[in-house]
Amino acid sequence: MTVNASQLIEKWISRQLPDAAMRWFQQQLESINDDLPSRSFDIAFGMIPRKLGKADLRLEDQDFADAAGLVAGWDPSRWSVDVAARILLLIKVSTVTNVAFATRFKEIHQTADVSELLALYYGLPLYHDPEALVEQAALGLRTNIRAEFEAIAHNNPFPAAHFEQNPWNNMVLKALFIGAMLEPVQGLDGRANPELARILSDYAHERWAADRAVSPELWRCIGPFAEGDLLDDFERVIESGNGTEKKAAALALKTAPESKRKDTLMAQLSMFNDDIENGQLTWSSIADEMFENALAVTQKLNTEVELTR
Repeated sequence: MTVNASQLIEKWISRQLPDAAMRWFQQQLESINDDLPSRSFDIAFGMIPRKLGKADLRLEDQDFADAAGLVAGWDPSRWSVDVAARILLLIKVSTVTNVAFATRFKEIHQTADVSELLALYYGLPLYHDPEALVEQAALGLRTNIRAEFEAIAHNNPFPAAHFEQNPWNNMVLKALFIGAMLEPVQGLDGRANPELARILSDYAHERWAADRAVSPELWRCIGPFAEGDLLDDFERVIESGNGTEKKAAALALKTAPESKRKDTLMAQLSMFNDDIENGQLTWSSIADEMFENALAVTQKLNTEVELTR
């Protein structure tokens, strides 16, 4: 798997780089061997943006299909040339050097800048012996820098495939806490669990008590376990939530265990049934609506600032 992934990434890079830049990069790849001194790697790793640039990696539909065919969920849509090149170096280091890659990963992580950290995290599904990287990946989620957090949590199959329940639940809660979307989290529905539902319900109550908004996406993780007092939360959304929140509640309740109270609540949201059935109302459309609402608020605030000058 790793060799094929390496070849694919190298193809993407080579068709975009000038010949001189590509020759330099291939020399760096060829220099990696069992006895590679860490200092030599660090120099090459750090020089990549200067030598290769930071342009977005230009990918076509077939490239994404090839990636997904090699590793389920692999999504290089956010990669730049320097990120791709760094990941390719890291893949080779993970397979050919004597030092355990988990140790090398940790060493690189300790001194990495943000752009280097993004490469470390984006490449998680591709490195050799991924199980050895789980602890370090979970520690990486402690960051308050959203780009770093999202490099692990968004469009990345690694957490769903390798995290135990506790770090998975913490990741979902942290996403809500820092304002990161849940829609790009791969495996979100498959990893839903009763403990997470309870954690998120408690989080919603804390937000309400502080008179703060609750992300409509939160209900997606509660819906499959919405019984008893968890249905009280949905009743509150129906009574006082905005339009987007009510749409999210309708979607989430579709997955709830059958009960008379569920049916009663669903009846109050029946205006959304047709849109759910015909696929117009989905969690993806909820995410789009949240983004549009946030953009509208930002534009309004910017306008108010202009008017007060």
